[in-house]
Amino acid sequence: MYEMKDEYLTGIEQIDNEHRRLFEIAEETWQLKNAEFIPDKYDQIKALFEELKEYTQMHFAHEEAYMESIGYKKLFTQKMQHQAFMQWLDEQELDGVNDEYENQDQVIGDILNYLTDWLVHHILDTDKQIPAPEK
Repeated sequence: MYEMKDEYLTGIEQIDNEHRRLFEIAEETWQLKNAEFIPDKYDQIKALFEELKEYTQMHFAHEEAYMESIGYKKLFTQKMQHQAFMQWLDEQELDGVNDEYENQDQVIGDILNYLTDWLVHHILDTDKQIPAPEK
């Protein structure tokens, strides 16, 4: 369901590969949401969420380092958007999910909706403006 499409390619190999992994995490999240025979998904939710946080932080560091290396003039704007996304991740509360099984799919859905909406719009509207290296 969630996959990296050609329209999301920036032409910057490392960034495109990292975006691909973020789409894979979204796909894994979607599959977990739709796993009907797992009554308690808390451990999987927590693991996916932690991976998302760690991977996103690493990706943003790589992306910002690349932009800095080419003297990209919109680096500050990118950093602000990255910071806002990381703040959203930090604000997500997973504690209540542990006690309420029926709430788990809703939490997964909320994370998935925000992640995919942000990821697609950020790539198409912002990351695609970053100049790719000359070939």
